[in-house]
Amino acid sequence: MVKVCVVGSLNMDLVVKAAHLPRVGETVAGGTFGMFPGGKGANQAVAAARLGAQVAMVGVVGDDVFGRQLLDGLRREGIDASHVRTEPGTATGIASISVDGAGHNSIVVASGANLRVTEADVEGAGDVIARSQVVLLQLEIPIDRVTTAARLGHAGRALVCLDPAPVAPVTAEIYALTDVIDPNEVEAQALTGVEVRSTAEAERAAEALYARGARMVVIKLGEKGSFYLAAEGRGHVPAAPVKAVDTTAAGDAFAAALGVALGEGQALGEAVTFATWTAGLKVTGMGAQPSMPRRAEVEAAMRR
Repeated sequence: MVKVCVVGSLNMDLVVKAAHLPRVGETVAGGTFGMFPGGKGANQAVAAARLGAQVAMVGVVGDDVFGRQLLDGLRREGIDASHVRTEPGTATGIASISVDGAGHNSIVVASGANLRVTEADVEGAGDVIARSQVVLLQLEIPIDRVTTAARLGHAGRALVCLDPAPVAPVTAEIYALTDVIDPNEVEAQALTGVEVRSTAEAERAAEALYARGARMVVIKLGEKGSFYLAAEGRGHVPAAPVKAVDTTAAGDAFAAALGVALGEGQALGEAVTFATWTAGLKVTGMGAQPSMPRRAEVEAAMRR
């Protein structure tokens, strides 16, 4: 069983599904509402746990009902939440998510307690990070804390995986400490300046990220699949043939599955295929964490 440590965010997702996403100044009636545990870090933790990994989570929630619900949810998934701190007098992070009839979404995040992750929080989990085979990182907590976690993971010889979302400038040090970086096409363009609309353009963007120091680069292309590049080779994996209901956290499912598969020793192309199917199954259900697939579901779908 691969050991995974996730250092990142925990949010409560407030989701409204409607026929279409509203334009500026427009009110769309007839939507349905749901409340689901989310946050890129916690989503990846749940996804990794359901894929069979032993998972620990590092982060901060507020001392409110959302924080308590998020912690309870992690524990129900068998995730070690002992390094998720509760910050007094602070609201837990939330995400306001609108989903249209095709499963596409728009998201606004109020980070709340996620911005209160301190150096002490990350360093206090140093032993857990050092014992992990895979460290999953995102950019919903302060970038300095991401850097500290990457340093600790690298020093412990863990596979350091960065999902650069929401997109923000990535320092030269983080690139050097990163084993796997897996942006989507929008994030890849923001990081490299290469507009990513095709596989050929994804390859150019991947080459630019590889030149900055990451050992493996995977660019998520949504309905067009994904492109990967490393010293061992490069290639394109088509998307899983599914009908999308809610694309929220598809990237998190992909990032977690990629890290778990690589941590288990799968070759990059095989790991990307596994991650692609995991993300594909995730989008067939509503909500970030509730619809994360389990290992048996992914393997059965791949056999079919």
